[in-house]
Amino acid sequence: MRKLSGFAALLLLPALAGAQPSIELSVLGRHSTGLFDAGAAEIPTFDPQTQRAFVVNVADHAIDVLDLSDPGQPLKIAAIDVSPFGAAANSVAVSQGLLAAAIEAEVRTDPGVVAFFDTATLALKGTFDVGALPDMVTFSPDGRYAVVANEGEPSADYSIDPEGSVSIIDIKRRRMRARQVRFDNIDRGQRRQVLEASGVRIFGPGASVAQDLEPEYIAISPDSRYAYVTLQENNAIAVIDLRRGNVQAIHALGRKDHRLPGNGLDASDKDDAINIASWPVQGMYMPDSIAMYVVGSERYLVTANEGDAREYGDYVEEARIKDLLLDPTAFPDAEALQQNDAIGRLTVSTASGDIDGDGDFDRLDVFGARSFSIWTESGDLVYDSGDAFEQITAEVLTEHFNANNDGNKADNRSDNKGPEPEGVALGRIDGRDYAFIGLERVGGIMVYDISNPIAPEFVQYINPRDFDVDPEENLAQAGDLGPEGLHFINAEDSPNGQPLLIVGNEISGTTTVYQINIGGIDL
Repeated sequence: MRKLSGFAALLLLPALAGAQPSIELSVLGRHSTGLFDAGAAEIPTFDPQTQRAFVVNVADHAIDVLDLSDPGQPLKIAAIDVSPFGAAANSVAVSQGLLAAAIEAEVRTDPGVVAFFDTATLALKGTFDVGALPDMVTFSPDGRYAVVANEGEPSADYSIDPEGSVSIIDIKRRRMRARQVRFDNIDRGQRRQVLEASGVRIFGPGASVAQDLEPEYIAISPDSRYAYVTLQENNAIAVIDLRRGNVQAIHALGRKDHRLPGNGLDASDKDDAINIASWPVQGMYMPDSIAMYVVGSERYLVTANEGDAREYGDYVEEARIKDLLLDPTAFPDAEALQQNDAIGRLTVSTASGDIDGDGDFDRLDVFGARSFSIWTESGDLVYDSGDAFEQITAEVLTEHFNANNDGNKADNRSDNKGPEPEGVALGRIDGRDYAFIGLERVGGIMVYDISNPIAPEFVQYINPRDFDVDPEENLAQAGDLGPEGLHFINAEDSPNGQPLLIVGNEISGTTTVYQINIGGIDL
């Protein structure tokens, strides 16, 4: 058990000691909105034709347009006002000179809109009504489809619970057409029971399957035939046939056993220590972002396992273990476990865990897996990074371990999802495949070589954040806080001929451009 100590300035975290990395990220440029904790830089995308980045700016109800012709000096040249179409944009994507923006309604339980703009002139090309709370939009690789994950979250008091859905907009037809893929047929017959028995979480008060499923993020197969959609709260992935416009399958992702070696976690924010240990809890992967890549003839899915709990009105899913009644057979050492310096402070779900229905908890399900995972197309686990994210940050961020993204207090997030991996982007560089994973809370980007899906290799952790600076008092010097969305640019499309990574940092309101140097930092 390592003790936490005072803070020290930190600008860059290189790879841990060892062999020379195959690639290494370095900060090339940054654009700052100057807005703290306002969602002023969330999801970025890039258009190689105009060399522009488009970044969701929730604070300004806009999409910021950044000139990246000199990626070392990103320059804001325009902003697209999305207020005529709804409350705020949640996601953007670019394909062949067309920008798509997913925009939620003023009343977020109402149908949202996807608006299309010309990336050069910024002229509006058209809009399409989609489902409630469109949370993510992406284009198929062939540019034919724009696909939208409509999360359909309930209203704040849970009085309205719209259906989750996926919208498919056919761009290549003479007249663009939008189709809505719904999940309503799953309630018929025995399908719901089969789905629940497989491990898909369906638990909203009085909710149908369609209301309970909440599409979050999308990856599309290289042949543009299938969309793989994370259902975060449901701990599952849906497979959508884009040509037929229907649901092909829903795969439950199961749980991660934190008792196993290599699957530990730091469970307490009150022990003034780094204590990554095995505990009798089960991690629900509950991924946010998802991406796909191909090795040989096999396709693999990569997920960032963030986790998320529901809290609407009187319904609160989350509770601390110390406040629960634990089954004496499953947890004979319950009193010791429920201490604050053990797992008493750890937050778990009350929607599952009482397996025999007798009022006490036979299993403890925590939110997220504090990791990234690789899966087959059918949802079989190939690889999970275990407790590596916490082990790495404990090694290089000893004095700042599990801090939050809006303050510098160490160990602040240990009781609730830890570093909280949220965004993932994939890139192929010099014949090898890499995953870039953003840690939403403590910050920074984890880089892994995933060329071998069953044995990925850690490459680098970089975190351009200064923990000596109070971000509320000196945002300009605080660095990047709260990485939300990541976008990879290959060398062929890059303004400077080098592969780049763009990261939108939600809390610091910064958009950061990383250069990816092959064989180490180019000095």
